[in-house]
Amino acid sequence: MKKVCTIALSALLALSLLAGCGSSGSSASAPAASGSAAGSAAPAETVTLKVGASITPHAEILAQCKPILAEQGIDLEVVEYTDYVQPNTAVEEGDLDANYFQHVNYLNWFNGDYGTHLVSACTVHYEPFGIYAGKVSAIADLKDGDEIAVPNDGSNETRALLLLQQEGVITLNDGITAASNATIQDIASYNVKVNIREMEAAQLTLSLPDVAMAVINGNYALQGGLNAATDALAIEDSQGDAAQEYANILAVKEGRENDAAIQALVEALHSDTVKTYIENTYSGAVVPLF
Repeated sequence: MKKVCTIALSALLALSLLAGCGSSGSSASAPAASGSAAGSAAPAETVTLKVGASITPHAEILAQCKPILAEQGIDLEVVEYTDYVQPNTAVEEGDLDANYFQHVNYLNWFNGDYGTHLVSACTVHYEPFGIYAGKVSAIADLKDGDEIAVPNDGSNETRALLLLQQEGVITLNDGITAASNATIQDIASYNVKVNIREMEAAQLTLSLPDVAMAVINGNYALQGGLNAATDALAIEDSQGDAAQEYANILAVKEGRENDAAIQALVEALHSDTVKTYIENTYSGAVVPLF
């Protein structure tokens, strides 16, 4: 009889423990009482947003967004690149969430040539393309045989050739626009018989001592200590379409444009903090478009 009682008592204790576990689980999902420290909600998990960028000005601009995003629980990690290919392939392959270094015409050219699926999440700023002096200090002093270096990728070479046409150095075939992928084969005539050397955009600033002039992308000019607004012999016509055609964008893989963290970054890039930083830092070499 004593043994039976002992077994019954043990069973009751086990049931009591099981009931206690069930009670504990249900109370964790119930709303906490107001003012209860023990029941206060745990902080939201931090989201990491990994964005590729050119060193100048893009990574510098993104740095201004970090504290804005941190307040929303987003840790902005900026990965710096010195070329125009890797940051796009990294977004396509999912190694980056976004990148910020290119204009939309370059993105369209890249998608066509590389088979990627990248889209613009927003426009941010415009960097005027400039012609910079190397061995020759004025466009009027160019002579036959002088070399002018230009970027060798489709959209930026087009942009450089259009600027040389604007300044009367060459004349392009009819129909060449910012959306074209023009090369030197699209030059109809030379008003000065210069030689145009195509090279990687990252090498243009370094080439200046060896050529008469170079037409240089805004970010690489800035990295080389050059400012389009003060140092260039000529820049794109501010009254033309360049600002819209060559607006620098935040690029993502198609389908991610409306991700919450991406949209938070868009808002940060369009903030007064970023606008003031751009205007006060780059002296007209970077122009906010918001």
